[in-house]
Amino acid sequence: MLINKFLARSIKVALLSSAGVAAFGVGSAIAAEEKIERIEVTGSSIKRIDMEGALPVTVITNEDIARSGAVDTADLIQQLPSMQGFTVSADSVGGGGGGLQTASIHDLGASYTLVLINGRRLAPSTSGSTIDLQSIPLAAIERVEVLTDGASALYGSDAIAGVVNFILKDNVQGVQLQGRYDKPQESGGTSWNGSITGGFGDFDADGYNVMLSYTHDDQSQLSSKDRDFASSGIINFKNAGKDYTFFNGSGNAIPGNARVREKGTNNWRVFNPYEQANGKCAEDNALVGTQCFFDFTSTIEIVPESTRDSLFVNANVAISEDIKLFAEGIFANHTTTARIAPYPTGYFPIPANSALVSQYVVPYLTAAEKALYDAGNLDFQSRWRALPAGNRTTEYDTTAVHLVTGIDGVINDFDFEAALTYSTNDQEQNYPTGWLLADPFLKAVSSGSINVFIPPSELDQASKDALAQTIYSGPWSGNKIETLGGDFKGSLPVFEMDAGQAYLGFGADYRMTSFKQNIAEVNKNEEILFLSTDDTYDLERNTYGLFGELVVPVFEDLELTGALRYDSIGGVDDNQTGTKVNDSVSDVTYKFSGRYQATEDLLLRASYGTGFKAPSMLEIARPRAEFGVTGDSYSCPFPAGDPLAAFCLPGLSQYSVFTQGFPELKPEKSTQYSFGAVFAPSQEFSIGVDYWNVEMEDQVTSLTEDQIFSEAERYRDLFTTKRNLATGEDELAILQTAVNVGKAKYSGVDWNVTLNNDLGWGELSSYFVGTYMIDSEYTKPGTDEYISSLGAFGDNNSVTFRVVSHIGTTLTVGDSQNSLIAKYKSGYQDQFKSKEDCGVTDADGECVDIQLHVPSYTTVDFQSRYFFTENFNATFGIANLFDNAPSLSLRGGGSGHQVGYDPRYTDSFGRTFYLQADVKF
Repeated sequence: MLINKFLARSIKVALLSSAGVAAFGVGSAIAAEEKIERIEVTGSSIKRIDMEGALPVTVITNEDIARSGAVDTADLIQQLPSMQGFTVSADSVGGGGGGLQTASIHDLGASYTLVLINGRRLAPSTSGSTIDLQSIPLAAIERVEVLTDGASALYGSDAIAGVVNFILKDNVQGVQLQGRYDKPQESGGTSWNGSITGGFGDFDADGYNVMLSYTHDDQSQLSSKDRDFASSGIINFKNAGKDYTFFNGSGNAIPGNARVREKGTNNWRVFNPYEQANGKCAEDNALVGTQCFFDFTSTIEIVPESTRDSLFVNANVAISEDIKLFAEGIFANHTTTARIAPYPTGYFPIPANSALVSQYVVPYLTAAEKALYDAGNLDFQSRWRALPAGNRTTEYDTTAVHLVTGIDGVINDFDFEAALTYSTNDQEQNYPTGWLLADPFLKAVSSGSINVFIPPSELDQASKDALAQTIYSGPWSGNKIETLGGDFKGSLPVFEMDAGQAYLGFGADYRMTSFKQNIAEVNKNEEILFLSTDDTYDLERNTYGLFGELVVPVFEDLELTGALRYDSIGGVDDNQTGTKVNDSVSDVTYKFSGRYQATEDLLLRASYGTGFKAPSMLEIARPRAEFGVTGDSYSCPFPAGDPLAAFCLPGLSQYSVFTQGFPELKPEKSTQYSFGAVFAPSQEFSIGVDYWNVEMEDQVTSLTEDQIFSEAERYRDLFTTKRNLATGEDELAILQTAVNVGKAKYSGVDWNVTLNNDLGWGELSSYFVGTYMIDSEYTKPGTDEYISSLGAFGDNNSVTFRVVSHIGTTLTVGDSQNSLIAKYKSGYQDQFKSKEDCGVTDADGECVDIQLHVPSYTTVDFQSRYFFTENFNATFGIANLFDNAPSLSLRGGGSGHQVGYDPRYTDSFGRTFYLQADVKF
């Protein structure tokens, strides 16, 4: 992707219709209209002619989007080197993705990256500020402006990391058609999309324009079995010349494991009847201790199936020469269907007098156990994998609506804009198949109607029919976020100085945001096996802010900017109980920045400011709620005799997880600064370098499962119990509550180099962009100890890459363009695997300590584009040209259920071919 990010000389006139859109940090637009237009750019409220500013803004033009090869909006943003720590589609396969895809600048997190459309907020996809990029249609985007510097002093809470502002198309005439088809070389994962965009009326000539754009996207699933590197959780590998085996499986096996105990005790003995009878576990299972563990990886998917339909409408009507009315609307529906491993039943009781016990369990009892059995003093339980029921399938059906109407104009030298916004994000979570109804299943298995001790291939039709009657299909829960707001902003020249005109910008905004969650009857009545009922919510809070900004040309080559903002974040109202959960909070943030044109070719820039972020409504008001199970399996973290040890599951097991809000959470605050330089001796060459630093206090997060289990005594208060509805017994569980962790530090360097060569017979345009992370660390909750995931799989179950960079070149000859882009991520230390948890064994079967190094990862993309006519062009591309497969990673959590590699950081599709055609009428 060619990203224009360089500053040159002062620009006297700039128009939005220029081929290279100007922004603060970008100066490449020249126009020659008689009427001078002042333009507002991300990072400032002031419309000006001179577009150069003190903040680093990356501008992705419509041409850049075409060259990027991006499939959709999330793909476009997430491939930027400055983006780390976002949510990808694979996170929805058993992870916390929830059908979302997000943006995250400099790995601070999606909740700190403010996403705007035409400078205004959308309804978030959660109770906080996280935006789902899938709701923004790629075909409707004219350009994207990415401010990689904190902007809370202008935009308010949630802009600590920066801003991604999508500028949508307007004043379109005629009809544009676009179609694309993507086909990986290996099976699975095909996708296609098509769009039609049309407009009528020329705003400049007719005084009005109406534009409509419709897009449909379709992504088929990519199953783990479709890729060798993801097809199994049983992985044999070499390290330092020695042979090892890594296994990430589940004790919910098929055929099932059994356990027995004397009544009234907690002394369970666990074994697998099939293994006892055959001397080995069944296919897709492996022996761990005395149990068989199921290779669930063989049944899941890497990329979920998804479809998306988007409609964008934009209308502008002039009511005078300098004032217009505008309206815009986005209507989007996207559905993500994620499939994880078939149902793990957990332990359920089996009657001692059942045929299953007498035929499959009793023959393998010890003499003492047999005596207890004969005396009627033995309990029997089993845990099983309901493979014949199919994958647990979750459908996230999301509908987003974003409506804006307002007035924009100029009165004398006063630029102003006022608008009303209504925005919603409505998601339904459905369970199409694979989820077991508790009572029917327990009755069927207890009666022996379903034989859990034989391989699935031996299950007779009667057992399959009995199982089919226990599978649920229907809704589970839904949530709706609504935002209603209004804003006003204006800018004008206020006084003249020897060096030029000083400008003042000011404005105000108000938002009312509500978060509602409803649940289906099956959820309310806890009818699905082992799933507790979710809570319902009806939360609401109001927010308003006031800001001012002043730009002063101190000297001819020195300009300073100051911005000040006041925010008031209302307390959360719980409309179900009629109570206010917490008090309102407020803060004043500021920012100072400056630009100095040291020479005609060299510009220096710097900024210093503060930021502020209020916790989300759920982080504050969420009651204790079930949140699935741990992504990894753990042994009991408490020694024998400890009261909590009595609730542990035997051996390595997955434990239930709860989440919970905390009304006493404090707002997060930040202090940040940046400085950099841009050297542009000609229009053929430029180089820009910016250092940035962000320090935060009272950062809100929750501990990961690894942190809780590895230091169980320190976090003892985060352990609780959960009632197993099948056995009626309490089992150990963990609580991931929101907490203020203390301090966090982030810093790094962004760079951009562009080079354009006129070869006579063609033009060669090249660029080299990237981010080098210097610091990325935060204090461990309850301590002053800093921990980090920089260059290593950290306690937060993620990796912060030291270096992410792209180098690309485009050769234009006549009517053809040919591009190559190399995308690089530096290597990192993999997750440590301890011999206590026995995730890795050596050639002798002994458990070992091991930590791999995951090497750097580079993919190369190729694209060839040919312009047959001015109105028709076709593109052929190859993503991951050299078919670079992901390297082995032993990570156990942090994303979805995929095993053997990390789908967040690598290309799962492999070499992929695509064709695209663009036609204009």
